[in-house]
Amino acid sequence: MSIFGQNINPNYDEKLAKELHADERGMKMYILVILKSGSNQETDKAVRDSLFAGHFANINRLVALKKMVVAGPLETNDQSYRGIFILDVTTKEEAMALLDADPTIKQKIFEAEYYEWYGSAALPEYLKTAEKIRKKL
Repeated sequence: MSIFGQNINPNYDEKLAKELHADERGMKMYILVILKSGSNQETDKAVRDSLFAGHFANINRLVALKKMVVAGPLETNDQSYRGIFILDVTTKEEAMALLDADPTIKQKIFEAEYYEWYGSAALPEYLKTAEKIRKKL
């Protein structure tokens, strides 16, 4: 069946689309966070280890809350970009509040830049599979 020249997807799952807050294209808004090197160049290994332990704990907390969809480092680059997050929230303010608990951001090891990003509403579904293929915790 065609509406205004567009075919209707025969595999469309209305219930799942609603659960994932998908629009008619199967997409939705997220907040993309780019982490850049911050002004704090802490060199004490014990302090850095503690800050990064808190950083990873906060990532795991946000995954458990179903707010963190993607997290990962970036290769060395000319812009001092260190990593990205994709957060399943709709406002920059909500994203900032969630990352306020991250000690690497609080202590300015990282600086966070926030952007609205439009992507697949199914993106959070990959986390179910990711947990099954990760051998080490």
